[in-house]
Amino acid sequence: MSTLVWFRRDLRLADNEALARAAVRGPIVPAFILDERSAPANRPLGGAARWWLHHSLGALRRSLGGLVLGRGDPRVLLPQWVKHYGATAVYWNRCYEPFAVTLDTELKAALRGLGVEVQSFTGSLLHEPRQITTLDGGPFKVYTPFWRTCLKSTVDEPQPAPQFALTQRPMLGERLEDWELLPTQPDWAAPFFQYWTPGEVGANERLRRFLHQGLRGYATLRDRLDCPNVSRLSPHLHWGELSPRQVWATVGSRVQLEPDLGADAVKFLAELGWREFAYHLLFHFPDLPQQNWKREFDDYPWRSHPKLMRAWQRGQTGYPLVDAGLRELWATGYLHNRVRMVVASFLVKHLQIDWREGERWFWHTLLDADLASNVAGWQWVAGSGADAAPYFRIFNPIEQGRKYDPEGRYVRRWCPELTRLSNQYLHAPFEAPAAALTAAGVALDKTYPNPIVDHATARRNALQSYETIRRRESDEVSDS
Repeated sequence: MSTLVWFRRDLRLADNEALARAAVRGPIVPAFILDERSAPANRPLGGAARWWLHHSLGALRRSLGGLVLGRGDPRVLLPQWVKHYGATAVYWNRCYEPFAVTLDTELKAALRGLGVEVQSFTGSLLHEPRQITTLDGGPFKVYTPFWRTCLKSTVDEPQPAPQFALTQRPMLGERLEDWELLPTQPDWAAPFFQYWTPGEVGANERLRRFLHQGLRGYATLRDRLDCPNVSRLSPHLHWGELSPRQVWATVGSRVQLEPDLGADAVKFLAELGWREFAYHLLFHFPDLPQQNWKREFDDYPWRSHPKLMRAWQRGQTGYPLVDAGLRELWATGYLHNRVRMVVASFLVKHLQIDWREGERWFWHTLLDADLASNVAGWQWVAGSGADAAPYFRIFNPIEQGRKYDPEGRYVRRWCPELTRLSNQYLHAPFEAPAAALTAAGVALDKTYPNPIVDHATARRNALQSYETIRRRESDEVSDS
């Protein structure tokens, strides 16, 4: 009566319903499949994500006491393993990407055809996308009513890690080291380990630290780049080392002990709601990663600028906040949410480069490269997405820096060539007089670049391009 437990993005023991249900049945066969064939061709794991997965799987294997590893198609491997281990059931927790939904449907039919019991469970969201609907039963397209509806629905209590027994049969499979997940070009190992501890233990420690050091003041300080009021839980949530239900319950318990944290907790959990909303959109609108959600944006005159794109990727735009953010991303695999919006806005509005180009770069460099959140975020900034930012909202990278990094600590950390520049000119070195630049050891276009575009000109050009879409929308409304 052994059960094969297929781990996916639920690399934890606690609050893992598939594992808990399987443990009740009898011995388990824990397994993970590196499946990059079922996803669309442009969606293999990015370099940063591969680094995280390697170490997270190692931590999971140690926690379980063993883990069957296979690389390939689950439709081939799972039936083979069922036969080899004599499993009478296969359990897993659901994923919600379009290709994953299709894969799950096919697998259930194939395995049941072999006489195997198959069950799947909720593991990575607070609520199933099918459960949260409008009054007429359709999907939500705006965040606020979506989240209000979520708040009216009960969140299940997280489960403790179950007691389980492994199968007595020798666990075969591939060696994690042979998968060569660790990138060598670039070699991210040393810098990433300065900031992250992949695995369930690291996830719980990160949550504990945030609750004690970052939750208080979150509602007002979460956008400040020089304050510790961000959770940095996104990579752990993406890989399922921590479940949203665990976060929900732990935050609730903290507020019971310290009721004055209520407003901060409400705001923090609402940000968790944005993650839920992104998955809701992806589930109901499966072409979101490829297509503009607002189809009128299909006619937007995006430009191809390989040289400018490269400058943006390398953090060499001449705008310190943008450059600091993209350098932080490369060095740590992470980017503060406020800076994500600023650098994304700069790409799609200042440079008028297609949001899909930026999304692909984030996919490669983010440790939390989550398809739903990544795509929804980029479309939100571009103005083409659901409940998106208005097209005329164009972040001013200079003012954003002055507002959210007023002492310049963030910029000075990631752009050390500007360290000696005064706060007055730090976020716009090109406005500094020659004497101030010389005193700070800054030589524009030598030690630090001049702006690759002029903010005022770029803003004007972007608004003109967006105006063509606005007029088209008006024409379509008048014709209907």
